[in-house]
Amino acid sequence: MLASYRAIPVAAPVRLAKRSSNLFRARVRTKAPGLDTSGLTGVISVDPDSRTAEVAGMCTYEDLVAATLPYGLSPLVVPQLKTITLGGAVSGLGIESASFRNGLPHESVLELDVLTGNGAVVTASPDQHADLYRAFPNSYGTLGYAVRLRISLEPVQAFVALRHVRYQSPADLVEAMSAIVDTRSLDGVRVDYLDGVVFGADESYLCVGHQTDSAGPASDYTGQDIYYRSIQHDQGTKTDRLTTHDYLWRWDTDWFWCSAAFGAQQPWLRRCWPRRLRRSSFYRKLLAYEHRFDLVDRFEKASGRPPRERVVQDVEVPIERCGEFVDWFLSTVPIEPIWLCPLRQRESWTLYPMPPSRTYVNLGFWSSVPAGVTEGETNRLIERKVRELDGHKSLYSDAYYAADEFDELYGGPAYRIVKSTYDPDSRLLDLYAKAVQRR
Repeated sequence: MLASYRAIPVAAPVRLAKRSSNLFRARVRTKAPGLDTSGLTGVISVDPDSRTAEVAGMCTYEDLVAATLPYGLSPLVVPQLKTITLGGAVSGLGIESASFRNGLPHESVLELDVLTGNGAVVTASPDQHADLYRAFPNSYGTLGYAVRLRISLEPVQAFVALRHVRYQSPADLVEAMSAIVDTRSLDGVRVDYLDGVVFGADESYLCVGHQTDSAGPASDYTGQDIYYRSIQHDQGTKTDRLTTHDYLWRWDTDWFWCSAAFGAQQPWLRRCWPRRLRRSSFYRKLLAYEHRFDLVDRFEKASGRPPRERVVQDVEVPIERCGEFVDWFLSTVPIEPIWLCPLRQRESWTLYPMPPSRTYVNLGFWSSVPAGVTEGETNRLIERKVRELDGHKSLYSDAYYAADEFDELYGGPAYRIVKSTYDPDSRLLDLYAKAVQRR
């Protein structure tokens, strides 16, 4: 990796040379060679006694989970998609249904080795290079790239027992979610995992899971059955059960619900669709192909309709404002369903300033809408609403903030100090240039 870094011309942008990405930002093309991460894709070791793992920065969570589950251990937070890398989740913020008790993936990092912009590899932890350790989350490779990480693991049991609880309004769901986050239980039963889905103004669900070793049948959503459809029912509570492995990857088979865009949820086509290709990484390749040739916009134009604006976003709003945001979104943006995931950070982090004592809800919505007069019109509208509600937005997708606004939201002054320390010659892009200007 160091050799490839030194081979990149000084004036050229530095990027990872990897085949897949979970970013949804268009970027300026470059002919410069990328960083060679081919030797940084594995699990170095798992220590079941200390419940820790040493992991290379480009290791996917799919490979990490495969290495830890045989010991009855799991990362504290496992993002939903198999090809998300540990380094990517730490520098770009991942989340999942354990986040209401375990925070975000970077909060399980005990130390990490970072290739910084000045070409050095430094070890960052709470005790050494602490400024880099605190600023690395949400830096998206603009302070450096994770080479090795040592993370905490937690014990898990063989199965996850699920209760899907239906609510008639988002307000009722948010009230119940808040109580579960505070007590970590529902009806006297411990809650280990918590997320939810809003299908419409009068149909929403909390998906409440607890770990168990009790033997029994388990559902399989890698075949004809589709997980998010299994959540829906008329009233009350519906129960389900998955192996822990299948629970961790329950959203990946159909990329939440986005596989429908490729016809993969049509029963006749699904039977022909190879099981190994029912995964988010393959749908992502199809989407990249569509974007490359503008197939959707060409079809819309031929049909006499306006082009589409991509609205692929995750935002966080304080839980007490979540119902307000959902009501606004359902009446303003023609996208359903919406994913909800509560989180509470355990500590404070430089570039994503959310108080650790406050509960937020991540809301994910991934689709498109008819394009407006202004570029990114709907995305800009969402950004304004999220800020009005004292929330934040993840930076893995399109962003439209003005520079001063971005500075205020994402720790600008503190970021520049760390940036000048570890990338004094600006070999790596600036965070605003990367996240908003798409460089």
